[in-house]
Amino acid sequence: MADNSDIPNNSEYSDDSFWLKVKQFAKKAGREVIDNALCLYYAAQRPDTPKWAKTVIFGALAYFIAPIDAIPDLTPVVGFSDDLGALAAALAMVSMYVDDKVKNQAAEKSAAWFD
Repeated sequence: MADNSDIPNNSEYSDDSFWLKVKQFAKKAGREVIDNALCLYYAAQRPDTPKWAKTVIFGALAYFIAPIDAIPDLTPVVGFSDDLGALAAALAMVSMYVDDKVKNQAAEKSAAWFD
């Protein structure tokens, strides 16, 4: 479980909400969205990921799990495009904390849903 107690305004993010969203919408969101979300999630678990990076990560994940966003997730085809953009931007900002271990964890979890 993520230690996000030191992240400002983390009331929008919770591990339970993250996993519920991923499980409910994995197929509909698509592999790229889920892979990005999982990479961010596992990068936040790293003890050497600094507070600023966790703030970026939890902000993006909070947006991903938010029931209200720029493009509703129930909209066919484009519903998750804004989520993908937010997750991709966050990944670019914290990419130095997405190492091979993080990528492997995300790939293993993603494979359970998509392969």
